[in-house]
Amino acid sequence: MKRNGVLNSHISQVLSQLGHTDSIAIADCGLPIPRNVERIDLVLELGKPSFIDTLKVVLSDMKVEAAVIAEEMQDHNPAMYEEMRSIFGDSLQVVPHSELKRKTTDSHAIIRTGEATPFANIILYSGVIF
Repeated sequence: MKRNGVLNSHISQVLSQLGHTDSIAIADCGLPIPRNVERIDLVLELGKPSFIDTLKVVLSDMKVEAAVIAEEMQDHNPAMYEEMRSIFGDSLQVVPHSELKRKTTDSHAIIRTGEATPFANIILYSGVIF
């Protein structure tokens, strides 16, 4: 049994297979997930697990080079936006929600959380550890 890091076997497998600039997404429970992208569904009930809790666990086990969120988060979920700015700083990119949804089609997987706040979605691009 794994001692630390991501214990979810599906997430752990996806993270271990990522190369430099590959991406995964973490989504609220409403984001449409393209049929060609692996869905890792964590939803237990509305709000659980939360987007931020899931993000923090993934970040503990993944080297992230850049992150992308929807610009609509700024107006419709300002507390979450500020949290994303504090976590990612200058590596955070902001694009229209329609573009974020389009970019998810290139993700290796989308982790669906129980989050039920507007625009709580992010794409994480893998960095390199050397």
